[in-house]
This record gives sequence, C-alpha cells and structure tokens, in this order.
Amino acid sequence: MERNVGTVSRGIRCPIFREGDDVGKIVVDSVLNAASTDGFEIRNRDIICITESIVARSQGNYASIDNIAADVKRQLGGGTVGVIFPILSRNRFAICLRGIAKGADKIVLMLSYPSDEVGNALLTMDQLDEAGIDPYRDVMDLAHYRELFGDNKHQFTGVDYVKYYSDIITECGAEVEVIFANRAQDILNYTDKVIACDIHTRARSKRLLKAAGANVIGLDDILCSSVDGSGYNEEFGLLGSNKATENTVKLFPKTKESKVLVEDVRKEFKERTGKDVEVMIYGDGAFKDPVGKIWELADPRVGVAYTAGLEGTPNELKLKYLADNDFGNLEGDELKEAISDRIREKDGSLVGKMESEGTTPRQLTDLIGSLCDLTSGSGDKGTPVIHIQGYFDNYVSE
Repeated sequence: MERNVGTVSRGIRCPIFREGDDVGKIVVDSVLNAASTDGFEIRNRDIICITESIVARSQGNYASIDNIAADVKRQLGGGTVGVIFPILSRNRFAICLRGIAKGADKIVLMLSYPSDEVGNALLTMDQLDEAGIDPYRDVMDLAHYRELFGDNKHQFTGVDYVKYYSDIITECGAEVEVIFANRAQDILNYTDKVIACDIHTRARSKRLLKAAGANVIGLDDILCSSVDGSGYNEEFGLLGSNKATENTVKLFPKTKESKVLVEDVRKEFKERTGKDVEVMIYGDGAFKDPVGKIWELADPRVGVAYTAGLEGTPNELKLKYLADNDFGNLEGDELKEAISDRIREKDGSLVGKMESEGTTPRQLTDLIGSLCDLTSGSGDKGTPVIHIQGYFDNYVSE
C-alpha cells in the first residue's frame, strides 16, 4: 500500500532523570509506552535519539569550580592567565570562568569582536565602521572600548557581558584586565599562559599560540580526567558543559560510556520489538538564528555517540531538478513514474552530479541532531527522547 507520510519526529515524554538512573531501560520503556498509548509502531531503521543532558545527569558527570581551579593551577601554575575567545553565555561559560579565575592571580580576558564564535554580539559591523575600527587588526583595551561604544547589552539577555565576566573574575579573588582582539597571538603581549576557550576553532588557536612559544591549553584540556573525584570528559574536557548550580557544571557525557549506551539501547529494542533501530545521543543542533545571528552549536559536536547506521551523508536526488529538467515535458502519473524509476535506479554516490545539486551535504548526525534539538526544545516540553520515523525513506518507499 502506498504510504502518504514521510519523516515524522516525535517528542517522547519521560520521567525526570536522576543520577544513577538506568537511562537505557527508561528510554526503551518510554518509547514503547508512547507507541502503545499514541498508536504508532516501531519499524526497522527508526531512530531513537537521547538528549545529552539526561545521559550526563545519569552518569553523575558534574564538577565544581574548585575542581576546575585545581586543574587550571596544576597545568598553568597560577599567576597571570590569558583567557581568549570565550563565548558570551551565562549557561555555558560563566561557571567555567569562576573556576578558571580561582586558579589564577590575574586574568587577561580577551574577547573577540564584534561577536563571539557562535554569534553573540558585543557590537555590530556598522558600529565598527563608524568608529574606524578594523576587527582584523585593531586591539582595544577596556577604556578605549567604553569610550567608543559605551555599555553594550546582549540583544536577548540584556546582560553587559564585559562587566558580567569582569565581576565574576574579581569576585573569585583575581585581578582582571579586558582586551578586545581577534588574533590569538595578541594575548602574548600580556602573558604566555593561555586558555583557548573557543569551540570549533580551538585547534588553530592552540597551534598558533604553541608555535609562538606559549604555554597553552584549551577548555578541552581541563577535566579530561577526574580531579578529586569530579566528573570528567576524556575527549572534550569542559567543552559542552552547562551550568548546574552557581558553583558546579554538568559536563558533556563521558564518551566511552555513551558509546556503550547507544549499543545497549539498540539491542534492547531488537529483543523487545524484533526491529533494528538506530540510536544517537545528541547535543546542540547546528543551525543559525536569522534574527539574532546566533549559531546554536555551542557543543563540540552534535552527535555525542551513535550507532553505525547513522554515519555518512545523505545521498539524495533533487526532485524539483528532475521535474524541471530531465522530465520537464512530462506531467501527472507519467511524471511520477519517471521520477520514481530514477530514484529506484540511483546507485552509488551522487556527489558532483547535477541531479543532486541543492541537497544538503552535511553529516547525517548533524541533520538528525538538529531535527531532534528543534523537536525537544530547551525548556519545559519534557521530551528528552525523540523517536524519528521514515528519515531514510524516499518518494518510492512503501
């Protein structure tokens, strides 16, 4: 029978997860209960997606500002530490900064401008143009910044992050100096001990600084192993962490345990339904807000862990290209059958072929994780598990 529905993304309501919970069992139970009450079935190649926060919470993957401070001091030895390119976020970075400041005597805070790495704006390009400032060359100190631009509050939060971050540092007992620059090497005019806090450009920042002789670490080098019994992430350290309390952060889920979890959930679905599903733990989606210009992805990657069937990129034909070009002289059932035959006949990679032009050349995990993030939201929906059906279907799937 012809099927008239393609991809469906369902938020699955779950209990509130706590440390020590059996996430795998709760996830499977919750999806199967929803299938029973809401009248859908589990099919082969369905995708079960689990938000990273409930995984980390169940792992008890937390750390305190004292744990962060101890690791920073161990690696950099205290003194004056440069903190470069942090994102402007109370949730993502403020608590990390508390720990960093407690591990140093002075912080030289170097903020990128006109915005941070993920699009949170300090300034606009128009403001820079009017002031005659070249963001690729000019370094501003705090006095010059205030003289030119005054107080700048975040468009959505209403927070002056320059003041907010400075206050955090002084409250933790460290001296603070703020500069504004976009070249990693500019920090070396102030100190040779540096923490690169950028997310997606961190490898380049660290490479440039090391080549210039700096003692440099990244957020991904802090809490890669337990400090005084803390949580940790062996791959990403503090990257991907979120505020838990005013003095603790929830870290990104432990990588090895997460890989075991997705395979366990896959096996459990096979045993209980007879179906082969794919499973993924996801973080932030990878999309950009067209109004605020903020790129959502503050995690080091979208897919924390996933089963093998989610590797790769889509291999799809562009239907409108076929309809307008190859079969522009057809219509109705004849057009439908011609396109259906072309889909059935596609073989191998379509990369570089005109009939795939305009399809999305992104990793499946990035696309699926973005769909999940939009479905689950970040507030009170109570759906930390997403069931996706028909994602691998095409126009001729039955």
